[in-house]
Amino acid sequence: MTSHTLELRPLTARSVVLSTLLGVHPPRLPARYLVRVGELFGIAEGTIRVALSRMVASGDLVQIDGMYALTERLLARQARQDESRLPPTRPWDGAWEIAVITAERRPAADRAALRQAMSALRLAELREGTWLRPANLTRPRPDPVVRQCTFLTGRPEGDPAALAASLWDLDGWTASARALRAALDEAATIAERFTLSAAVLRHLLNDPLLPPELLPPDWPGPDLRARYESFETDFEHLLTEHVLP
Repeated sequence: MTSHTLELRPLTARSVVLSTLLGVHPPRLPARYLVRVGELFGIAEGTIRVALSRMVASGDLVQIDGMYALTERLLARQARQDESRLPPTRPWDGAWEIAVITAERRPAADRAALRQAMSALRLAELREGTWLRPANLTRPRPDPVVRQCTFLTGRPEGDPAALAASLWDLDGWTASARALRAALDEAATIAERFTLSAAVLRHLLNDPLLPPELLPPDWPGPDLRARYESFETDFEHLLTEHVLP
């Protein structure tokens, strides 16, 4: 399986810093600790410090009292990642939540904000102006959604599993998840596992989090989450032993 197929991203000083901070709570660490993390992956101290300066300049990080912390935009990303690892699901009774755009004369910025918010809420677009999903998630609706949409609750008259399969590429998600699992099984170094686990987390962000009744047999989502949690535990131990006091 090729790196392109798995959508792997190269291991850089920025990716190491960002992934480390996204994985700790609260997401802030002194520069010297981030330097030590870089050393685990063979990245020189100077390279890490240059990356930190550039990330502050670009608005990815803020420096407070000698600590580097995530900015608000990346805090929102951390929240989405945490949600993808521990989905806020509830028992499903067959109902679907339906969002219909009712706001008029929306500027381009509002339209873009709404599309991004709908993706974060894991709603799928049935047609322009109409989004929906099974009502099995509990999460707040952000302001761009509340201002621009009216929400309804309904049930499809046809097969809900067929509707779900038309809205989400479940076969494609399954194939990528299985490829990631196989690659994780073959990973021999911490750098390989780190890179693959970052790809796993990005893939979990695209999990539609459908009720089990609407998923294909042997859906790999729970197992992929378990494998990510195993890596996260191992990486936390590594940080405790070699980085943190």
